[in-house]
Amino acid sequence: MIAIGIEGTAHTAGVGVFSKERGVLSNEMSSYVPPKGGIHPREAANHHVDALAPLVQKAMEKAGISWNEVDVVAFSQGPGLGPCLRTAATAARALALSRSLPIIGVNHCIAHLEIGRAVTGCRDPALLYASGGNTQVIAFSNGRYRVFGETLDIGMGNMLDKFGRALGLSFPCGRELEALASKGKNLLDMPYSVKGMDVAFSGMLTAALELVKKHPVEDVAFTIQETAFAMLTEVTERAMAHVGKPEVLLGGGVVQNKRLQGMVKAMCDERGAAMWVPPGPLCADNGAMIACTGLLMHESGVRMRIEDTVVNQSFRTDQVDVTWR
Repeated sequence: MIAIGIEGTAHTAGVGVFSKERGVLSNEMSSYVPPKGGIHPREAANHHVDALAPLVQKAMEKAGISWNEVDVVAFSQGPGLGPCLRTAATAARALALSRSLPIIGVNHCIAHLEIGRAVTGCRDPALLYASGGNTQVIAFSNGRYRVFGETLDIGMGNMLDKFGRALGLSFPCGRELEALASKGKNLLDMPYSVKGMDVAFSGMLTAALELVKKHPVEDVAFTIQETAFAMLTEVTERAMAHVGKPEVLLGGGVVQNKRLQGMVKAMCDERGAAMWVPPGPLCADNGAMIACTGLLMHESGVRMRIEDTVVNQSFRTDQVDVTWR
């Protein structure tokens, strides 16, 4: 069976094709880059309007299949930015109706987990999910993906981008900040905000913006990475212990950071656990992960009418009945 997936939760428009037998057949994407500042939802949605039709064509050509071979259309139903979500959903509805195909709305956060399970070989991991708008530690328990810890304010990537923009870095700022942090040598004082199983980043951001007035930017970048990543590693280890998971899967754009991977790997090595990281393009927001999850849902018997495909900006990970496991 084969699914085509349409991703459009934030700045990236993506279209991917996933086969049950052959895995990822194609994964095309185009990202909105604001001229300055952060993401403007309406402008990002306008970018997606222009990008999605060519991406669909390119994804199908790359996959080397005909429309007669596609079994289901999947799309990112939430969480995300309203205008972006609605654009992706409209494209998916038009595609499903014009091709007489079933349609499935997918939880974006769960899709990060399922594509990781599909391509890495991990079985039942705890997921450390860190992206622009989301930061969660997720694990499967009693028929649902449960959130065992999450950010109480802003997402990890959002925090890094806000700090990067204050430095004049280009959006998204993660790679440039990682390069700066690699040159830092001094760990400065910064709030370490772990509250039970949850984390908070806004106080760190405020502190970093003050520190950069007095200290080399490389040291501040180093400090913000070391502190934030240690927080994520701590709550991930605690979640693993709580639910008895012997492996960790990383997902979301932020987890492409090599220092974060190194810290989680060190923790896993000490626990005798395994760490899995999908290839870079599958960590970021992408259509292949939507297609993969939509196919799992469809095969497990999930069906949606067009009127069921209303987007949900606050679609919680733990609101989904995981019928395919």
